[in-house]
Amino acid sequence: MLAHGSGGKLAHELVESSFLKALANPLLAKLDDSAVFNFSGRLAFTTDSYVVSPIFFPGGDIGKLAVCGTVNDLAMSGAKPLYLSLSFIIEEGLPQGELSQVVDSIQKAAQEAGVEIVTGDTKVVHRGSADKLFINTAGVGIIPEGVDISGNNARSGDKVILSGAIGDHGIAVLSRREGLSFSTQLESDCAPLGGLVADMLAASSNIHSLRDPTRGGLATTLNELAKQSRVSIRIEEEKVLVRDEVLAACEMLGFDPLYVANEGKLVAIVPPEDTDKVLKVMRENHYGKEAAIIGEVRAEHPGRVVMKTCLGSSRIIDMLVGDILPRIC
Repeated sequence: MLAHGSGGKLAHELVESSFLKALANPLLAKLDDSAVFNFSGRLAFTTDSYVVSPIFFPGGDIGKLAVCGTVNDLAMSGAKPLYLSLSFIIEEGLPQGELSQVVDSIQKAAQEAGVEIVTGDTKVVHRGSADKLFINTAGVGIIPEGVDISGNNARSGDKVILSGAIGDHGIAVLSRREGLSFSTQLESDCAPLGGLVADMLAASSNIHSLRDPTRGGLATTLNELAKQSRVSIRIEEEKVLVRDEVLAACEMLGFDPLYVANEGKLVAIVPPEDTDKVLKVMRENHYGKEAAIIGEVRAEHPGRVVMKTCLGSSRIIDMLVGDILPRIC
C-alpha cells in the first residue's frame, strides 16, 4: 500500500520484516541516516539503477541483478566490493510474497559476492507510476596497491580475453517477456564477478583494462575501450562463444549476438606476457571456465573495432545504435 512508503508504522514494519531480517548486519541494524565505516587506501564508488521487465526471469530476478551489476562495476576497476546501498521504488499493489522473494535473492547474491547492504531507502508510488519494482544501488570497494585498471590503459600488442559465452542474459529476459521457448533451458548469466577478478589479479597485477559487456553487448564494450585508449581492436568471430539457443533466437528476431546484453561476463585487456597465466586462473574459476582469447589490440586506425569473420573477411563492428532489447537491466 502507499502507506508502506509513508515513513510511519507500516513503513517501519516493512523495513523490519522484509529488509532487516534478511539483510541483517551491524551497520544496517543501527538504522541511522547513513552508514559509517573505516577505510584505508584507494576507493572505488559506483551507482546504478535497475528497471528490468519482467522482474523475474530464467536464472535470476531484479534483486540478484542489482547486487551482481553493482559489485561487477566495482570489480571492473580492480576493487574488492565491500558495501552496497539499496533503494526500492515499489508500485502500489506489489504482492508481499514477490518482494520477499526479491529480498531473499538479494541476500543470497550479497553473501556470494562478499558484500553487505549497509544503508537503503523505500518509496511506494501510485499504481501505474512504476512497473512493479525499481531498485537503485550504490557500492564502494577498495582497490589493492599496485592495481591500475582503466579503459584508458589498453596498449598495442595486448590480448583481449572474454570470460565466456555472450548474449545469455538479454535473450533469457526477452524469452520470458515475449513467451519464447527453447528445447533446452536458457538462463541469464547474472553472476558476481569479484572473485574471478581477484583470482585474475593474484595471477597478474598488470591487467590493463576490465569491462563487463552489459547494455550494448560485447560490440559496444570493445568500441568503448578502443575509443578510450585510442587504439584499435581486432577480434576473431570463431573465438567468440555464442550458445545455440542464443544464435537461434537472434537469427529468428534479426539480432546480432555481439550487441545482446550480458550480466556475468567480462572482457580483459592483458599484456601478452601475462595472458597465459591470467587465462589459466580464469578457466579454474566457475565464472571463467569458458574463457578464451578472442583478439588483440593494435595501433592502427584508433577507435575502430574489426572482426575477422568465419569466412575470412573483415567486418567493422560499430557501437550499438538504438535499443534492440529495452528493459533488460
